[in-house]
Amino acid sequence: MKRDLKKKSCLALGAGVAVLASSLLWSAPVMAYDYSFSGESSTIFRMRRTVDEKDLYPAYEYLHLTMNDNRSDGSGVSFNLGAWGRVDLADKSTSDRTNADLQYAYLTYRAAKNNTITSIGRQFISEGVAAERIDGIYLRSDFKYGFGASAFFGKTVQTQPYPDLKYQSGELVYGARVSHTDKKYYTIGLSALKSEREDHSRFREEEAVDLWLRPFQQVDITGRSSYNSITTGWMEHSYALSYAPLSTLRFGVNFSQTNFKDYLFNVTTPALSITNPLWNSNNKLTTTGASVAYSGIKNLTIAGDYKLYSYDESGDAYYYGGKATYSLPEAFVLGVGAHRMDGGIDKLCYLEMRAFASKKIGHADLTIDAINVRYDKSINGIKNSYVITGAAGYEFNRKLKVGADVEYSRSPDFDSEVRGLVKATYTFDTKYAAEGGTK
Repeated sequence: MKRDLKKKSCLALGAGVAVLASSLLWSAPVMAYDYSFSGESSTIFRMRRTVDEKDLYPAYEYLHLTMNDNRSDGSGVSFNLGAWGRVDLADKSTSDRTNADLQYAYLTYRAAKNNTITSIGRQFISEGVAAERIDGIYLRSDFKYGFGASAFFGKTVQTQPYPDLKYQSGELVYGARVSHTDKKYYTIGLSALKSEREDHSRFREEEAVDLWLRPFQQVDITGRSSYNSITTGWMEHSYALSYAPLSTLRFGVNFSQTNFKDYLFNVTTPALSITNPLWNSNNKLTTTGASVAYSGIKNLTIAGDYKLYSYDESGDAYYYGGKATYSLPEAFVLGVGAHRMDGGIDKLCYLEMRAFASKKIGHADLTIDAINVRYDKSINGIKNSYVITGAAGYEFNRKLKVGADVEYSRSPDFDSEVRGLVKATYTFDTKYAAEGGTK
């Protein structure tokens, strides 16, 4: 019953925002300069067999719609909607044979100046510490002297990839970000998020600082540190530096540290919840890495990378190697790579080899990708694990594309597994000029 009410509320939200969008988009024909309507429909059919010998043949439909009205004064109004549905054609993939969800449905007004935006409806917010899907309102604007600010307020939309997993999220969520920018040298932002339960008790309280720096033309530094006020601990630190002394040569270094207990506290995705046995909340992961890429030889790029994973409870693991890619734009791509993983457990001691190629022939695209993992010691009787994927796509015209791929794999969990996917994508669009008539 609750699930039915949730679906009805999602449909009601989408319908309500759509009606509001239509009325606003057509309410000022004198001001209209360029009105357009576009959309994309993707039908996906998947095929696989599970460990417990279930035949899963789910069919998905994804629909995305966009309406835009760009006004002659530089302002604009737009409406975006995305939804999906699933039906199981064989065994059930979850407790229900069918499922559906409204991903987003929001109306946006864009002012002519100061990058001012107001959005209302179901939307995804990405502002500093916030990465939330909400039913609510979002506002942002730039001000004088490089300052900018954004804020949001609404109801948390629970992400539920596993309907059978009991999970509760916060009721209200709100937050803000302020920033200062020098377009040539830097952007620094301070952000905060708070979520409350129905009884107004604390559910989440997080703060963060994020930055982008360009001290020299060839150097870029990006990063973020976020803090959990309820657990009184740092959730994560993540920083990366890129240095390009030449247009054909680039170096990179990165550092990140994640404290699972603080980072996964009251998250809104059950798959990442600390109640999920896949996660150990007392562990901490520190990652340091370096990379280099050289593209000075025509059509050829050579890259190498190194990464150290340090877990508090399970020790260190080293991942290093390189790859080479040869490409002819819009025609052919060929690549090979090799990496070594050295860790403290058998599953983290292996040699990984990869080869891939893609070819465009007229309106068709063909791709093959093969990955082989050779363990130092057998895992469940398997020493060689591999995945071979073949894909093909055909573009009938600008609006209709059809593709399919088949994946065959062997791993410590499966002696052999075959997965398949068929996808058909249809796009459509209509444009109207200010005086009326289809472009």
